[in-house]
Amino acid sequence: MFRIKTLVYFLLLIVSSFFSINSFAFELPKEFTSLGKKNYSHKEIFKLHNEAPLSGDNGNPDEIKTALLSQYSHWKGTQYHLGGTTHKGVDCSALMQHLFNDSLHHPLPRTTFEQIKNGKKVNKDNLQPGDLVFFKTTEADRHVGVYIGDNQFIHASKIEGVTISSLDNQYWVNHYETARRLELMS
Repeated sequence: MFRIKTLVYFLLLIVSSFFSINSFAFELPKEFTSLGKKNYSHKEIFKLHNEAPLSGDNGNPDEIKTALLSQYSHWKGTQYHLGGTTHKGVDCSALMQHLFNDSLHHPLPRTTFEQIKNGKKVNKDNLQPGDLVFFKTTEADRHVGVYIGDNQFIHASKIEGVTISSLDNQYWVNHYETARRLELMS
């Protein structure tokens, strides 16, 4: 009897250790996959250079692009969901809120209707990384993305989810409305 109890005890010990060590015992939600990893803020990254990452009214375009692409990597492929604000589903204006707040420490209003009122109007030929680009997709609806250079922008596509698209795509050419440059300061 003592041997059976000892054997059962060791088996339980080994099995419980095995499941607690291996993460396949359960699936973590996407939001928790980065736990334990150090995410540096935009300010922490540029503190190493002992200078402000963004200065003046439009900041350094290369640094803005780098910061936006860093945050994009966390959102890439997230499905589009009207009204969504999380990695389970996000709409275009909520994505802009996250990208600007998390990469540039710049808060944005929640909707495209409010976001289009911010900043200064920019000619399409003078776009810089960090400029918001707006599209009139229907009579009542707008779409927003953020320009990253090379005629490309990050947005939450209804079909592809969070992605990078070209402003040269005929759909976006036909629906382009305006662009706004925000005052991005450190």
